[in-house]
Amino acid sequence: MEKVKSSLNTLIEIMNELREKCPWDKKQTMESLREKTIEEVYELSEAIINNDKKNIEEELGDLLLHIVFYAKIGSEKKQFTLNSIINTLIIKLKKRHPHVYGKLIINSIKEVEENWEKIKKKEKKYKNVLENIPKSLPPVTKSMRIQKKVRAVGFDWDNREQVMEKFEEEIIEMKNEIRKINNIEKIKDEIGDVFFSLINYSRFIGIDPEEALEKTNTKFIKRFKYLENKVKKEGKDLMKMNLSEMNKYWNKSKKETV
Repeated sequence: MEKVKSSLNTLIEIMNELREKCPWDKKQTMESLREKTIEEVYELSEAIINNDKKNIEEELGDLLLHIVFYAKIGSEKKQFTLNSIINTLIIKLKKRHPHVYGKLIINSIKEVEENWEKIKKKEKKYKNVLENIPKSLPPVTKSMRIQKKVRAVGFDWDNREQVMEKFEEEIIEMKNEIRKINNIEKIKDEIGDVFFSLINYSRFIGIDPEEALEKTNTKFIKRFKYLENKVKKEGKDLMKMNLSEMNKYWNKSKKETV
């Protein structure tokens, strides 16, 4: 623990020096850092998906730097400090874990989540269950958050078969609208319902849909690069090939790439 304190103090000293001596660091505000912080979160997410332990460590360090940076700016404005951030977090964690730091008895993860939402709603004085979902969340993440929040108050399916039936029902409704070919907005609505119900099924069986989709994105990129490289090595022009010809290379890529 002493080593952690020493390292953190060194990091704070470096942040103070950078803020004083580096033109770029001097110029930064919370607003200018915001987009960069979001980018760092996505880079960490990618490292986790790829199980890149070295990169995970580096990206966590970048995020820690951003937290220290925000704390430095906050202290300059006399709004908050790193110490007040940590103390606020400690208080919140103890309040929201009464089954660990109090006398409440909880027997399952579901009960922990339900109680967390109850405490949070009371603390924030939210009138509605879905009131505090950030509008800027990416759609897939937002869908997951919505579904988890309503689950915490008991609005959820009983078993995975019911969720799959709902997904299949939404696909049928989407197909019916597509056949009509005369209402783009309605088709858009039904496609949205299909996405939402598939995300719901993923959540229900414990799969992160965003991680699953990103793995497929990565897999597709690898396979298409393989296709491009093979075509190029054989002196062919991808733009002049038909889909049937491309599929031969694509099928090979599925065997050759992991």
